Amino acid sequence: MSFSLGIVGLPNVGKSTLFTALTKKQVDASNYPFCTIEPNVGMVAVPDERLEKLAKIYNSTKVVPTTIKFVDIAGLVKGASQGDGLGNKFLSHIREVDAIVEVVRDFKDENVVHVTSKIDPEDDIKTINLELILADLEIVSKRLENLEKQTKGITDKKPLVNIAVLRKIKETLAKENFAYQAVINEDDLHFVKELNLLTYKPILYVYNVSEDESKNKKEFFKQPSIAVCAKLEAELASLNDNEEREYLKQLSIAQTGLDKLIVESYKLLNLISFFTAGPKETHAWTIIQRTKAPQAAGKIHTDFEKGFIKAEIINWKNLIDNGGEAKAKEKGFIRTEGKDYEMKDGDVVYFLFNK
Repeated sequence: MSFSLGIVGLPNVGKSTLFTALTKKQVDASNYPFCTIEPNVGMVAVPDERLEKLAKIYNSTKVVPTTIKFVDIAGLVKGASQGDGLGNKFLSHIREVDAIVEVVRDFKDENVVHVTSKIDPEDDIKTINLELILADLEIVSKRLENLEKQTKGITDKKPLVNIAVLRKIKETLAKENFAYQAVINEDDLHFVKELNLLTYKPILYVYNVSEDESKNKKEFFKQPSIAVCAKLEAELASLNDNEEREYLKQLSIAQTGLDKLIVESYKLLNLISFFTAGPKETHAWTIIQRTKAPQAAGKIHTDFEKGFIKAEIINWKNLIDNGGEAKAKEKGFIRTEGKDYEMKDGDVVYFLFNK
């Protein structure tokens, strides 16, 4: 399973520079608004040291990491939801993503023009979030209007329930609150998710700071958030792995911005990774926390879920520490789990199923 993140922000806050660094894919990051006309899309392999260690144990021919899809859209401005600055068109490109990464400028540079001519992260966030709210309000209002027309004189309960839900969300958005703040019954959540509302998605705030500030821990206006120096990340992206490690060591930086972004994204979406490993392939699979073994097996192949019998599981570290399956089995680290087992982060698993 891969997951997707949509990158939003005002023009010239470092969105495209960050995207380039994350994906190592060059995009137009010129110093003027609306440079990004079509959305930039890039797939990134999720770095995971456990994969390489497992592959070494099994002498795997192939290593397959989880991937993240990044979608970088044009910079938004005040009025984007009404079409100003082409923003409304591009907001539609991120309605399918799992979460939103909101890039906020928190650095000074006279050579990089700020669209409002001032550096004010809090004000920038308010501008962007209001545009997301207004874009959702338009979607909800149109859907509500259509449903009300279709249900005139109809007593079918389901459409009427959906109308009530839409009215509740519309009222919440009209008060300039995010859609997720509306109190919705659990039975109606499926309908709400189908709307693909931007303000119903989790948001990670990425403060684009100077190189010096990227090393310091700092509390920001919005949470969850991380500090990243997009300029530094772009420099790191031009280096090979060994050069990158050496450069980070010189700068006394423990994690790249990509690593921090991935860790926080996993937390945001309640994701974990499990592994399948053998001579042919070591593979990382990403699932939602508390996913049960049969459903995890289904991520590999639907037949695995349908015919699930049991799963042989060992924690990746126990496997590595014992040099492989043989010793680990001797010490009782490999266990058999059934249909009710909830997968844990770092599980190495072999699924048994009926063909």
